[in-house]
Amino acid sequence: MTLAHETFDYIIAGGGTAGCVLAARLSEDPTTRVLLLEAGHTDRHPFIHVPAGFAKLTAGPYQWGFSSVPQKHCDDRVIPLAQGKVLGGGGSINAQVYTRGARADYDEWAEAYGCDGWSAKEVHEHFVRSEANERLAAPHHGVNGPLGVSDPINPHPLSKAFVQAGQEFGLPYNADFNGETQHGIGLYQNTTRNGRRCSAAVGYLRPARSRRNLVVKTDVLVNRVALSGSRATGVEVSDRGGIQTYRAKREVIIAAGAFGSPKLLQLSGIGHPDDLKAAGIEVQHMLPGVGRNLQDHCDLDIVFELNRYQSMDRLNLVRPATALAGLEYLALRKGPLASTVVEAGGFSYSTPEEPTPDLQFHFLPAAGVEAGIAGVRPGYGCTLNAVYLRPRSRGSVRVASADPREQPRIDPNYLADDYDVERSMAGVQQMLEIMEQPSMARHIKAVHLAGGVTLKSRDDYRRFVHAHGRTAYHPVGTCAMGVSEESVVAPDLTVHGLEGLRVADSSVMPRIVSSNTQAPTVMIGEKAAELVLSG
Repeated sequence: MTLAHETFDYIIAGGGTAGCVLAARLSEDPTTRVLLLEAGHTDRHPFIHVPAGFAKLTAGPYQWGFSSVPQKHCDDRVIPLAQGKVLGGGGSINAQVYTRGARADYDEWAEAYGCDGWSAKEVHEHFVRSEANERLAAPHHGVNGPLGVSDPINPHPLSKAFVQAGQEFGLPYNADFNGETQHGIGLYQNTTRNGRRCSAAVGYLRPARSRRNLVVKTDVLVNRVALSGSRATGVEVSDRGGIQTYRAKREVIIAAGAFGSPKLLQLSGIGHPDDLKAAGIEVQHMLPGVGRNLQDHCDLDIVFELNRYQSMDRLNLVRPATALAGLEYLALRKGPLASTVVEAGGFSYSTPEEPTPDLQFHFLPAAGVEAGIAGVRPGYGCTLNAVYLRPRSRGSVRVASADPREQPRIDPNYLADDYDVERSMAGVQQMLEIMEQPSMARHIKAVHLAGGVTLKSRDDYRRFVHAHGRTAYHPVGTCAMGVSEESVVAPDLTVHGLEGLRVADSSVMPRIVSSNTQAPTVMIGEKAAELVLSG
């Protein structure tokens, strides 16, 4: 049993994707004691491990229940912001899409933000090291890493039809979105292995749990980082036993995500003085960039009614079909429950002038799958969404009070820059055009636009974007890496001006990547472990 005031070499605050990677890598040395602290539960629930179970996890006890402040440019809507509160973090509740982003994303980190060591060529080895791909190999992929990556086991006929429709629209077929180019349409690879979800908690942490030098504690809220002068010395936490303190001989590593990491720094008195004073927190270390630079992809969904009963959401209604699917999954690890639901998608250009694709599509052979997204009659719906990948809008995360239990004030500031609106409008238009192609049109009875609107004029498209934009669950940037006065961590992920303290998760991205964010966050965990061990 871990005792209060016990000392470890490394304390990791946050058991999400990056935290699990770090715990596994740092504990490979049996002489190094590592403590991993997670506010949420263990990842034992069966819905977590059944790929299709993600549809039941975007609301409920395995996510934080975050929501935005009213969004000025989204008709003053309060937008739910689901983020994983469980071992494995977002990787335990997401749709498991495995995309890395464009090479230009990482080259921009290095060249525009001064993040030496983070160019595309330099981070490539960490992607490869992390991956155990079932189909692809060198030079773009790894086959011996902890993270299982595989193709959809038995893609739904609608997913295949969508891929064909994308080709009819003019997108090239792409068998590997993480290879030579993102551009094109195809089936997504996903973080599954043998028909089960392979989160970082499964791929990295589970094999390491038997190590005597690794302690993993769940249902523990980290209240603050303890500082002695300019050095982090440990953490104060709340658990079932009350308030405890753990000491770190070498480093405290914050890996609490794009909302949790800046909040924890601010609770520790590290941040912008105005934010801290407003929350009644004494300034310990002035660092104005903490909580600034929040970026997220703004997602837009369109639901289509099918002309016959065939979509996956029928399993929500017809109990015999659900039972049969359950038996097939238990016996063979195949069938509807082995699907990640988000099976197909692609990358496109909003305008020909863009250097790399700036639109991404996700197709679901189901409707009403995620919390807050409308559906149609069960069995008769499919969904297509689009995100603009390189938003210019910037938001913030501010601690609300000195109480660690209180949620932060999160303002993604979606669509504040009209450039984002224009590109999002292009994404909506391309979605409709893809679904009008013969391979999909033969399945479609009607288009169901949220709010019952019609899209004829540019003003119609603009109003639709403002009225229905939502999170794509990809928040980043709030503890940005770089060398400017606005950055929070240096390229080695150490917090500027402090010793013994790093941040290592999606919050350190200076600019959001042009893709889903799970794979890049795994890469950050791998790179962080290397930096810690080499330091």
